[in-house]
Amino acid sequence: MENKAATEEPLLVPRPEHTAAAEAKRLLSLAGPLVASCILQNVVQLVSVMFVGHLGELPLAGASLASSLANVTGFSLLAGMASALDTLCGQAFGARQYALLGVYTQRAMLVLALACVPIAVVWANAGQILVFIGQDRDIAAEAGAYSRWLILGLVPYVPLACHIRFLQTQSIVVPVMVSSGVAALGHVLVCWALVFKAGMGSKGAALSSAISYSFNLSMLALYVRFSSACKRTWTGFSTEAFRDLLRFTELAIPSAMMVCLEWWSFELLVLLSGLLPNPKLETSVLSICTRVSNELGAGEPQAAKLATRVVMCIALSTGLLLGCTMILLRNFWGYMYSNEPEVVTYIARMIPVLAISFFTDGLHSSLSGVVTGCGEQKIGARVNLSAYYLAGIPMAVLLAFVLHLNGMGLWLGIVCGSLTKLVLLLWITLRINWEKEAIKAKETVFSSSLPIA
Repeated sequence: MENKAATEEPLLVPRPEHTAAAEAKRLLSLAGPLVASCILQNVVQLVSVMFVGHLGELPLAGASLASSLANVTGFSLLAGMASALDTLCGQAFGARQYALLGVYTQRAMLVLALACVPIAVVWANAGQILVFIGQDRDIAAEAGAYSRWLILGLVPYVPLACHIRFLQTQSIVVPVMVSSGVAALGHVLVCWALVFKAGMGSKGAALSSAISYSFNLSMLALYVRFSSACKRTWTGFSTEAFRDLLRFTELAIPSAMMVCLEWWSFELLVLLSGLLPNPKLETSVLSICTRVSNELGAGEPQAAKLATRVVMCIALSTGLLLGCTMILLRNFWGYMYSNEPEVVTYIARMIPVLAISFFTDGLHSSLSGVVTGCGEQKIGARVNLSAYYLAGIPMAVLLAFVLHLNGMGLWLGIVCGSLTKLVLLLWITLRINWEKEAIKAKETVFSSSLPIA
């Protein structure tokens, strides 16, 4: 039933004039903690693989392949589905329908929990699946054991991903950054204790992920429930969360496809590297290798348009800085993952290509955020499908297997896909009717079935 009380409240509230300087200041205050949070959240799986890398080339290849399979079949799907909250919570918060955020988050946790059942089945049989698709048997056996221990990580990962989105759409980014940082630091100690001290090897590295995710979740859950910042948006668990699950799923699926189609293309490189002449080396190396939604929900189309321009300038600057840093330190990165001279040398050769990839990723990731903020995940999914699977992957196969550029060819192909995606998203962004998107965001928020006074 439509929320009449809410619809009678005017959507457009007078705000201070939006300027590029003011928008840049707001975005930078969010971007710093957001970037740090993203890096620190990825540290968990990254550090696990780094610890395994010092056990030898075969354990590293197995853990790398298992991580790729887990990303393709699990983490990318769950992260993508959770990204539906970027649209729903972001627009609801901008429209000042605060109680909807908690309900949306609880719905997300329910839907994602159901999705974990088939994911766990796949991971439990990862070894056999990898052998079936032609992977080296020794690597597949290592990957299968690693994947089975990763299953425990699904339990805390689902509510953790939803809590992070819940907070970030309210621009509450510093607590997320702090909890991710503490969990990342603790993860190093947990990995060391399980991998070396307890003698669990690569299995301990996989188990450590579940422990670190649980610790991070505990910190954020306590913050949400006891902080005054979330008093209006989290009012406790509600039976309303069980309603409109299908409606949430209808947005979550294209959201997942938008994320997964890009994520899968990168992980597919690792699977393809297992078919190259030296699979242990290639697999090891390649594995290493919101503001818009708030403004639309608040009925501020011009502010959303300005935010898009400013964030592109920020992405351009940071991309150049990151790329130059990677190239200057290219001879040192390899030692973080392996003591094998061949691996270290290969990574140094790959770094300039990776730098180009990171630069373009920063730009089109910002534009992807625009698409998500507008709730146009279906368009984003089509863009990723076209860019990576009609351009990137075919080019990668051509360069790696026909022209025999091996791992370098695989990554050059994916760079072609990334550049294609950037061009397509630029074209789409330039054609956006911001006034129309603001009206659509208003209709989405106030058509909710949640009766809020």
